[in-house]
Amino acid sequence: MTTYGVGMIGYGWAAGAHIDAINATRQGRVTAVCSSRPLDAAELSARHGRPIKAYRSLEEMLADPAVDVVDITSYPSRHRDEAVAAAAAGKHIILEKPMANSREEVRDIVAAAAKHGVKGCVCFECRFSSQFRVTKALLDEGLLGRLHYGEVDYYHGIGPWYGQFRWNTSRRDGGSALLTAGCHALDALLLLMGGEVESVTSLATKSASPVFAPYEYDTTSVTILHFKGGAVGKTAAVVDCLQPYYFHTHLVGSEGSLLDDRFHSQRLHTDRHTWSRLAMKLLDSGDVSDHPYQAQFQAFFDALDAGVEMPLTSFAEAARTFDVLFAADESAAAGGRPVKLA
Repeated sequence: MTTYGVGMIGYGWAAGAHIDAINATRQGRVTAVCSSRPLDAAELSARHGRPIKAYRSLEEMLADPAVDVVDITSYPSRHRDEAVAAAAAGKHIILEKPMANSREEVRDIVAAAAKHGVKGCVCFECRFSSQFRVTKALLDEGLLGRLHYGEVDYYHGIGPWYGQFRWNTSRRDGGSALLTAGCHALDALLLLMGGEVESVTSLATKSASPVFAPYEYDTTSVTILHFKGGAVGKTAAVVDCLQPYYFHTHLVGSEGSLLDDRFHSQRLHTDRHTWSRLAMKLLDSGDVSDHPYQAQFQAFFDALDAGVEMPLTSFAEAARTFDVLFAADESAAAGGRPVKLA
């Protein structure tokens, strides 16, 4: 088992959760932080319980031989350049979502990682949550049969009360309702439905509430996916709602249905008139401290030890989700014109 020194790019809300999760794995140890803000190394070390160097220069941190992995938690508009630089320096990469702000930037990151032989992990950590691990196991056992319809929706009002709001409102770093946060729901839908997406159709709008007026882009979208096997799916991305956080999941198959943590299965002869309940923790918070980062990062370090791509959230796997996402945003910008996937 190898010990991996990890250098953080950015030191905001997400970075704090990442540091705790990385240090809780068997192999990962945060050894450096690079931030545009001046940070005191002694204070960082004391706060996180181990020696941490503080850098203002990305180039200097990438030259540090104690850094084996770079964890990028900076503004999304910087992700492409920072990830490409990290790959060129031979560093493996943990990359917060979104991967980048365009299809071309995502492809640049994937190409750079392949060229320099480094591995990547994209923070679609919901795939490692109790909710979607249990749901996927239920599907793999065939208890819902063949899915022909699925919907996974993201409802999370990102207003002034939320740390991300101050930069999330800009088109440059927020981008769209899907890109800024709804991508988690779209990614979960693709995980559960399986198969290739043939085309997408999307429409977008925004709230009339003055709370969300600073947003430079539409903060609600609904996307319909047509899969090559004939199945259809839907993802709503709503970051301008005034309600509790809700990650809605509804799957319909030839042998039964699932609604969040409830299900009916003909194969188990459950009562079709009453939902049976699954024992699992639902995704019910946008707080990064509640996200299953540790399980995801442990899988990443285990994959590095084995010299293989990590399961579920490798660069290649995540890039497929972003291909669908950018097609959806293209459709919404064209007023709902269907967009075929290459």
